[in-house]
Amino acid sequence: MKEIYSELMNVLKEGCPAALCTKLLPDGKSEKWVDRHPETASDEADICRENYLPEERLIILGGGHVSRPLALFGTESGFAVTVVDDRPAFANRQRFPEVRQVLCESFERCFEKLKITSNDYVVVVTRGHRYDMDCLRALLSGTEPAYMGMMGSKRRVIGVKNLLIEEGYDPSAIERIHMPIGLAIGALTPAEIAVSILAELIQVKRNRKQDFEPADADFSVLEKLSVEGEPHSIVTVLETRGSTPRRPGAKMIVYPEGRIVGSIGGGCAEAEVMREALHYIGTGKCGKITVDMTKDVSEEDVMVCGGTMTVLIEG
Repeated sequence: MKEIYSELMNVLKEGCPAALCTKLLPDGKSEKWVDRHPETASDEADICRENYLPEERLIILGGGHVSRPLALFGTESGFAVTVVDDRPAFANRQRFPEVRQVLCESFERCFEKLKITSNDYVVVVTRGHRYDMDCLRALLSGTEPAYMGMMGSKRRVIGVKNLLIEEGYDPSAIERIHMPIGLAIGALTPAEIAVSILAELIQVKRNRKQDFEPADADFSVLEKLSVEGEPHSIVTVLETRGSTPRRPGAKMIVYPEGRIVGSIGGGCAEAEVMREALHYIGTGKCGKITVDMTKDVSEEDVMVCGGTMTVLIEG
């Protein structure tokens, strides 16, 4: 099964959307394949489709004081974070241990390595006007990312806009740059400013229009499945009703000793599914079960969710 997940990850790393299709067979087994057209719906009831977008990168141009909390918060919020700075003291793993990539390169040349796509979120927080302008010129000259923002005062923003227009850049594209960056929450400290920026990133991310509903993807789980050689079973959320902790597409890997990677929401419901998933390991078979969270509400054990989830377990 890891070959299918490896194929899926390769397509997504190319910057293309994809659907992971699973056909449930009469003998209790399943057949999987990758479809590069996730917007194509299937009328077959026994085919489950998980629609994936390429992983969303948060590219932070500048490794200063705001960048440190922004990199941490961005990683915790599901972005694959890259930090760029031209100073070794500000672009290193000790300063940014949690991020996907640290790039020590000039702001002029870094874009050749970054290869910006329409799924990227780019934050310009360099140490000076000259470097901010280098970044904005490069962004406006290439593929427009899903988000681009620059930190600066309102007065400075007016000057930057006027200068870019004078240099011949598209005025409509300039207006799409979020500057001053972040939501107006009265932020003062570096951590507060990072929160305001991340809040704006999430706002843009959740309001993007797509041709399909993307899966609740945890790319670290998908990466693990693409190379996994140990015996395991896979739990996937197929359908939800009411209030549930995760959406369709969320995955959890269950190992024979009870170890798990990923989550379908935690709590009693996850433990119940995990116990069931142990029986599927090594069988090559699959099965659907429905997890009812509405019955778990009691004075002793109050669950915050009150919906139901249908999950697929594959051995």
